[in-house]
Amino acid sequence: MSTPSRRRIAAPLVAGALAVGILAGPGEAAPGGVGAAPVDWNTAWGASPQMPSTGFTPNWSQEGFSHQSVRQVVRATGSGDMVRIRLSNAYGTSPLHLTGATIARTAQGAAIEKGSVRHLTFGGRGSARIPAHAELRSDSTTLRLKRLESVTVTLYFAGTTGPATFHAQGWTDTYRADGDHRSDTAGSAYTSSTASWYYLSGVEAGASQGGTSARNAGGRPSKDGIVVFGDSITDGFGSTPGTDRRYSDALAELTGRPVVNAGIGGNLVLNDSAWFGERATARFRRDVLDQPGISTVVILQGVNDIGFSEAAARPDPPATYKPAPTVSSRELIAGYRELIRAAHSRGLEAVGATLLPFKGSDHWGPHAARVSNEVNDWIRRAGEFDAYVDFDTALAAPSDPDRLDPAYASEDALHPDDTGYRVMADTVARALRH
Repeated sequence: MSTPSRRRIAAPLVAGALAVGILAGPGEAAPGGVGAAPVDWNTAWGASPQMPSTGFTPNWSQEGFSHQSVRQVVRATGSGDMVRIRLSNAYGTSPLHLTGATIARTAQGAAIEKGSVRHLTFGGRGSARIPAHAELRSDSTTLRLKRLESVTVTLYFAGTTGPATFHAQGWTDTYRADGDHRSDTAGSAYTSSTASWYYLSGVEAGASQGGTSARNAGGRPSKDGIVVFGDSITDGFGSTPGTDRRYSDALAELTGRPVVNAGIGGNLVLNDSAWFGERATARFRRDVLDQPGISTVVILQGVNDIGFSEAAARPDPPATYKPAPTVSSRELIAGYRELIRAAHSRGLEAVGATLLPFKGSDHWGPHAARVSNEVNDWIRRAGEFDAYVDFDTALAAPSDPDRLDPAYASEDALHPDDTGYRVMADTVARALRH
C-alpha cells in the first residue's frame, strides 16, 4: 500500500445522488432512547439494501411476509454494552408495519441462548411503522456484545408486508416461521430458510461515553471502523457459505477493528441495475457515510463496469448483464473521484484497491483488459486516494499476471476462494498498520 500525503478535502456531498432518507440519527443516543448518558456507537455489522428480485438463489423478497417471524443470524465485528438495530424499507412502495422485534445471542442454527432475549423498542414502542424509502433505528437495549460473536435478530409481521427490501447474497441462513416466535429459544418453529437478509441493514454496538468498550487507549471515543465497499468480490461470492470467510470477516479478525461489508454482487460504479442495486455513487452515503464509528473506507469496484460489455457480447448472455455500456478508464476514474470527495467530506480516509486479475472469466476481453490496466495504474500513481492496496499484484498468478493465482481462485476465474479472500484481508491489514 502506498501512502501519498494525507489530506481531507472539505467538499460538499454530491447533490441528489448521495442522499437517502434516514429516521433517527446515526450518532449518539441514550439507552432505551430517552434521557440517559450519550453513547459512542460503532457499526458492528451491516448489509447493503437491495430492491426485491428473484436473485441468483431462491429468496422471499418478492413474496414478502405475512403473519410470520423472520430470524436472522449475523456476526458482530464491534463490541459494546448496548445494541440497537437498523431496518431498511428503502425499496418499499408503502409503509412497513413491524409488529415487534427481538435480539439475542445465537446458540446454533435458529436457536438462541436462554436468558439473552431482549425485546426491542422504537421510540419507546414495541411496534414500528417505517415509511416507504426510509430507514429506522431501534432504541438501544442493554446486551453485552463481544467481538466476533453472533447475534440473532427476529422480526415479526402480524400483517402482510408486500415485497421486501433485502440483501440478496448473505452466505448464511435466515429462517422463517409461521406465527409469532420472536421469543422462542428453540429453533424448531423455523422450518424454512434462505441465504438472504430481509429489512435488517445494521447492528450497532455502543457504550456510554466514559466507558471503556467504546474508547481507545488514549481515552478518546473510538472511531476506527472500516467499511469495505464494492461488488460481489467484497460481498463474498465464492466463499464457503455459513463459515464467515469473506474478506471483510478475515479483515476484522486480523485488525481487531469493526468492519462493515458494503458489497453488493454485480454492483456498478456508474450505472443502476434492477438486479445489482443502485450505482456506487448513489448508495455511498447510505452504505458508508451514515455508518457510525467509521474512519476508513476501502473501495474495490469497477470490474463489472468494464466487464459487463464483454460478457454481454458473448452468445446468449444473461439478462442481468444489462445495462452494459462500453466504459472508458476516464469515466471510471471520474466515478472514483466522486467517491473520494464524498469520503473526504466526512473526514474519512479513502483507500483505493486495484482491480483483481480476471483473465479467463466471462468479464475478460481486449477492452476490459486495457481499461483495467489503465485504472490500476491510476490508482497506484495518481495519489488521489489517501492510500491504496494492490490486490492485482497480491493475487496474480506467477505465470500470468492477468490471471488469478489458481491457489486463490474460485471456478469462475473472477472471484477468489476462501484462501484468496484471506490474502486480500492480510494485504489490507498489513497496509493499515503502516
